[in-house]
Amino acid sequence: MIIVTGAAGFIGSVLTGKLNSEGLEDIILVDDFSKTQKHQNWKNKKFTGKISRDLFLNWLEKNHENVDFVLHMGARTDTTESDKSVFDILNLNYSKKVWESCANHDIPLIYASSAATYGMGEHGYTDSHDIVENLKPLNPYGKSKNEFDKWALKQQKTPPFWAGLKFFNVYGPNEFHKGRMASVIFHAYHQIKNTGKVKLFRSHHPDFNDGEQLRDFIYVKDVVDVIVYLMNKMPASGLYNLGTGKARTFIDLAKSTFEALDISPEIEFIDTPEDIRDKYQYFTQANMTKLLSTGYSKPFTVLENGVDDYVKNYLENKKYY
Repeated sequence: MIIVTGAAGFIGSVLTGKLNSEGLEDIILVDDFSKTQKHQNWKNKKFTGKISRDLFLNWLEKNHENVDFVLHMGARTDTTESDKSVFDILNLNYSKKVWESCANHDIPLIYASSAATYGMGEHGYTDSHDIVENLKPLNPYGKSKNEFDKWALKQQKTPPFWAGLKFFNVYGPNEFHKGRMASVIFHAYHQIKNTGKVKLFRSHHPDFNDGEQLRDFIYVKDVVDVIVYLMNKMPASGLYNLGTGKARTFIDLAKSTFEALDISPEIEFIDTPEDIRDKYQYFTQANMTKLLSTGYSKPFTVLENGVDDYVKNYLENKKYY
């Protein structure tokens, strides 16, 4: 039996679909299933049962003998949320209890960390454990993820295998519910459909031209491929970056979205809001050496191909993965 937390969310629901495609159906879904806007993400998946997030920890203590793996994707992911206590409860303390249960009962664990832990990238974007204590995330969300990574690395008692995945800029199907936190591709698509053009943030950094801010965009289908690989391979435990290893500009992203819609590009630039301007990342790029050194060899989806698939096969038809 496999547990997927955050199973009604973006990555968790795509992961459940991926497990189904691998012939795995003995799955317990864990989330807050009261949110109707997430219903489409999980309703057509094959699973054994679903459990409320609030009841899961007690359930796990009673049913741990039946559990083969925990995939802990559940988290509060709103980077604009300023209430630290929300992240303490959901991202830090809840995750500690999941870890401790897995450690006590010898259950392998993969959990969602984040590239938000890297802050402005002062220490680079390598998933070395040596830099974790020195990282300076820019918001409470990133801090909560880094605090858990730091805590995990200090634990003497661990799951038999564990991996914390530092997701970079993930995009793809099943993010309809995410609102402002949905990917830039999702928002670009809707801007184009509504207005025929895309608005991007102007650069306020002398080393970057407008729209040439760089991000490591990774397709969610690649993310779940890696998770399934790590489940099966179980290499050395630790933190792993999960990006493509190749940063691309926001102009590349916007043009790819126009191309997928067969519309001539029209891009406008607007000032970056002042409340996030001093916390804005101008460059992120995952160092993927650690994952690749374990033997992972499947190529990551090129941005243009990922956007084309996402737009044509999901957004245009309002389809879910």
